[in-house]
Amino acid sequence: MVLGRVVGTVVSTHKSSKIVGLKFLLLELINPSSMEGLDKYVVAMDGVGAGTGEIVFYASGSCGRYTEATLGKPADATITAIVDTIEIGGKPTYVKNPEPETAK
Repeated sequence: MVLGRVVGTVVSTHKSSKIVGLKFLLLELINPSSMEGLDKYVVAMDGVGAGTGEIVFYASGSCGRYTEATLGKPADATITAIVDTIEIGGKPTYVKNPEPETAK
């Protein structure tokens, strides 16, 4: 699976009847150490209800067809999870909803 940030949506009015009703999102691949975008993009079917700005991971190739939303559909990339935390070497590089600092 690959990490990406949802940066937009992709709309297609003419498509296979097997993918009607699915949401397509534009993902920018990210460096998990710096959380910076790599200027590489992929369009993925949304299998989990992700939104713009969220960090997700997606499955590609035939694995993209094994979610409930994409089973039996022509999927090559499918968002399979919304990321809550990324840790490298025991230190967080990303936390979706950090706890607010308490006033002292």
